Amino acid sequence: MEIAIIAHDVKKELITQFCIAYCGILSKHNICATGITAKYISEATGLKIEKLLSGEQGGEEQIASRIEYNEIDVLIYFRDTRPSMGLSEHDEIEKKLLLACDRYNVPVATNIATAEIIIMALERGDLDWRELVNPKSSYNRK
Repeated sequence: MEIAIIAHDVKKELITQFCIAYCGILSKHNICATGITAKYISEATGLKIEKLLSGEQGGEEQIASRIEYNEIDVLIYFRDTRPSMGLSEHDEIEKKLLLACDRYNVPVATNIATAEIIIMALERGDLDWRELVNPKSSYNRK
């Protein structure tokens, strides 16, 4: 499975701890993450992670594009939920990401509780149906 990970600055420690806890499961999958998040996770876990641009440089847009091309099976997106001052460009990017997940039936976790549910579902094989719809999956390259 192709897993994309994004964590805002205030959530980077949490996503790192999450990935340490579930390193065994994550190691069975292909992972991409936005720049600094990828660096933190890789250094803490030793997982091989495709490092995309940082969120500020367009990493979140890269992931949104991959979702739209059906190249991502799961998105783990730990967001900064503190109130902001009005609508920002970042709010539009978040909206685009979540809308793409809805449109293409990509399971998305925006907090640690749903992330754990999705990771355990991956381990049990509950998300194997994604292999059928993802054209880049090993299932479809046979």
